[in-house]
Amino acid sequence: MKITSSRAVVTVLGALALGGCGAETPSVRSTPSAPSGPPAVAESPPPSQSPSATESAPLASDGRPMRGELSIPRIGLTDLEVVPYRGRTDDAPGTEIQNGGVAASPYGPRGGTGPGGIGNYQVTAHRLSSTQAFLRLPELERNDRVTVRTEEATYVYRITRTRQTSFRSEASLRAQRAPVPGRPGVEPTEAMITLSTCATPEDHAAGNFWSDEFDNPEHRIDKIGVLVAIR
Repeated sequence: MKITSSRAVVTVLGALALGGCGAETPSVRSTPSAPSGPPAVAESPPPSQSPSATESAPLASDGRPMRGELSIPRIGLTDLEVVPYRGRTDDAPGTEIQNGGVAASPYGPRGGTGPGGIGNYQVTAHRLSSTQAFLRLPELERNDRVTVRTEEATYVYRITRTRQTSFRSEASLRAQRAPVPGRPGVEPTEAMITLSTCATPEDHAAGNFWSDEFDNPEHRIDKIGVLVAIR
């Protein structure tokens, strides 16, 4: 099966059409002495990582990075192209990919695994700029389904929790990028996914206009899921 690119042009309203994750108002770059409070995003405790009682192999792929097409019925997202790149979440190459209207998935020592792989399959996309691919990502709830279709199989994930990341906290970033999301240093035993996008509206509502050199705001909203089926 040949994966085709889904680059539907979406009209971007007013000042939302900005670089990076897209700010609602022009970014005000500041360097306060301490990070401001996080947006009002509920965070659930991470699930237990206790070993399975069975000896069967875990449900997973070999974790090789490859292009895929992401669909999330809950928010009306269909066949969004996911482009793998060597790096880490929302770095310069990742931001450039997202600026093209698709999703980015980092891999390698500073990134995650590939679709269906044991560990943390990380996918980021813009919420307020470009095609607004993850505009409705915050609406995802526990037990919602997410599918990633590749040339080899379709991987079905179930959303289990929500967490937040601060780009001004190294500890928070390590938790986002950890093989077990939110639990740095823990050995992964199952295939998981992190879907991440900016919390620009929430940050601005709290009076936080900090941004980095790529116009990424301080906070991220992350939706965590676990692989439940391979088709």
